[in-house]
Amino acid sequence: MSKVEKMSDRKYLFGVIFIVANRVDTMLEREFKRFGITTKQWFLSVIIENLFDTPPTMKEVAKEMGSSHQNVKQVALKLEQKGLLILQKDKRDARVTRLKLSESSNDFWTKLREEGTSFTQTLFKGIEKDELEVARRVMQKMQLNINEMDNKSEGD
Repeated sequence: MSKVEKMSDRKYLFGVIFIVANRVDTMLEREFKRFGITTKQWFLSVIIENLFDTPPTMKEVAKEMGSSHQNVKQVALKLEQKGLLILQKDKRDARVTRLKLSESSNDFWTKLREEGTSFTQTLFKGIEKDELEVARRVMQKMQLNINEMDNKSEGD
């Protein structure tokens, strides 16, 4: 029996989360390089497109991405330079910046969507629907736990 097989499920899963995240990031970076974008730029656009009905604030996007306001701003500025994102001041509060995908970004992301769909289909190949449902519940619970841990550390 190998050392990996002897590991507790918690230790194994904790480590494999990092491995999978790093490998997926590396593979997507390699794929997206052809299009001149990064995985963070892609992810920011996916978050805006899929989670919001109206242009969100940087703070809202940062929360959903699990990132800092400053990191989101840097990524957003790069997307703005590429003409894929519009940064607009909020009509009611000039201190707030809202993020809106540009018209030209729709064509760009449509091209990438096919590649993304193929990537995720291959990534989840052989994983049954009931396994995905269990994995989803586990990840949701982990997110709640992380949020609790994060809220406690902010209170210190």
